Amino acid sequence: MEGTVFTPCLEGMKHVKSEQGEMLTKPFLELCKTILPVIDKFGAAMTLVKSDIGGNISRLEKNYLSDPDKFKYLYTFVQVEIESKTAKASSSCTNGLLWLTRAMDFLVELFRNLVAHKDWSMPQACGDSYQKTLKKWHGWLASSTFSMALKLAPDRKKFMDVISGSGDIYADMERFCAEFGPFLHDNHKFLATVGMDDMKAS
Repeated sequence: MEGTVFTPCLEGMKHVKSEQGEMLTKPFLELCKTILPVIDKFGAAMTLVKSDIGGNISRLEKNYLSDPDKFKYLYTFVQVEIESKTAKASSSCTNGLLWLTRAMDFLVELFRNLVAHKDWSMPQACGDSYQKTLKKWHGWLASSTFSMALKLAPDRKKFMDVISGSGDIYADMERFCAEFGPFLHDNHKFLATVGMDDMKAS
């Protein structure tokens, strides 16, 4: 593998915003897709996360493809749904964007932990990230299912070997967190301005 498993993600980040600094739909969704192969390397522990992320990308992509000009900018989905009073529906794009962003928060926090705590085991790094990000939004059932799945986290050394390729994995991981984190922060900030950042799982 040329570079590390993060190389395509780091490349994709360059195209996410327009020259005016607006979040572009297609590049953002393409960027999220480049993270799916990274999640694959976690095996069974991340099956839930992967299907959740994949499902939300598909939902947003389907709507984007219905009118690429109209939905060129990521937040248009939310603005349209707020006007039609459908933003709070469980199948809405607003809900999809919110949960996609939250799942990515979890991954960014996890990679931060792996960089900052080289002595932590994988279940410890995953558990801490879950507590800091997704847990407060999950109901009891989602929380127990998630916690059970994280117990299947792979051995840390094996995981790092698999994702390293020929690059500097810790440097790429750190760069990924530093550059991807602000996009997620922007999403939360926008969702908060329209009162949509604090929806919980049923």
